[in-house]
Amino acid sequence: MNKSILALGIECSCDDTAIGLVKLSYNSQEKKIQNISSKIISSHIFNQKDLHTEYGGVVPEIAARAHSNNLQICLEKTLAKAKISLEEINVVCVTSGPGLIGGLISGINFAKGISFGLKKNLVGVNHLAGHALTPRLTNDLQFPYLMLLASGGHCQYLAVINHSTIKRLGTTIDDAPGEAFDKVAKLIGLKVYSGAEVESIAKNGDPNRFVFPLPLIKEDNCNLSFSGLKSAVARAVEELIKKQGGLYKKDQMDICASFQKSIVEILSEKTKKAFKIFQKNFPEAKFSFSISGGVAANLEIRKSQEKISKLHKTNFFAPPLSLCTDNGLMIAYAGGLRYLYGDYDDLDLAPKTRWPLDPENQMTIGFGKKGRKV
Repeated sequence: MNKSILALGIECSCDDTAIGLVKLSYNSQEKKIQNISSKIISSHIFNQKDLHTEYGGVVPEIAARAHSNNLQICLEKTLAKAKISLEEINVVCVTSGPGLIGGLISGINFAKGISFGLKKNLVGVNHLAGHALTPRLTNDLQFPYLMLLASGGHCQYLAVINHSTIKRLGTTIDDAPGEAFDKVAKLIGLKVYSGAEVESIAKNGDPNRFVFPLPLIKEDNCNLSFSGLKSAVARAVEELIKKQGGLYKKDQMDICASFQKSIVEILSEKTKKAFKIFQKNFPEAKFSFSISGGVAANLEIRKSQEKISKLHKTNFFAPPLSLCTDNGLMIAYAGGLRYLYGDYDDLDLAPKTRWPLDPENQMTIGFGKKGRKV
């Protein structure tokens, strides 16, 4: 019997207030869920970049207040685009971790209100699982597949086995690449502290002017490190300022290009090692490779990862740029899958600022800005 549900997804883990609607269709025979397909219905995002620019990074208290102010408007715009009423949804899905505590609380409380008022089931979603499952939302990607999840707060190589089982093959031991991009933007004095701005300026720079380190590149695993790379950029900036009193536009472009080249090389080499590890763990699988997360929107990184995939004769998938960054659609999809398999939460759902995708895999210890990594 063919059936379908409408899943509402709410995402407030950092500085984007996002809501999305996804329709999941499936066959139900003898209480077994089969042949699940998905369709994006509508979404809306409020970006808070302008609120945080003058502070050089996301301010949690400001982000939390903005989420509270924007959620209702975001919901109304999402429903208006879909031309449906709130009563027509079947399940309320919300990011419950990992992320900034204030934003998580704002989103969860909003979701609980909808769930309680309309007597709809509530599903808490791991933000990282949302990213990891995004390729299946837009492509016919079969389990298992290898995933590089790279964002402002995370960088992991994952074996996505099914909608609820995701194994970590490697991770950053300190900082994430997205955070490194933002830090470099700040170090060289850009008006906007973002990876997208660094990528834009790098297009006109000389990627060979500065030789930055490639941490952990020779280790025979797919763990990563980016704190030393950031420090090397900081030293280069300091030396230029001492030598010439400041940075010229050409200096900024060359630093961005050289830094981006280093990131591309690190991820390229580590992806090759991740392929070997995945194939060792799943020797019988004819698998695909995908990237997701905000850093996956970087076109140089996407091209280099696709090139490696072709060398290994493996299908490569990358979500549309709009689905690489935080969004409500990925939360609706991931939560909708949980709901279909009978897995949902009560109204005592609590936020988790740290929530490892693979709890059986021991934590790695690094010395970066955010401490111990999961």
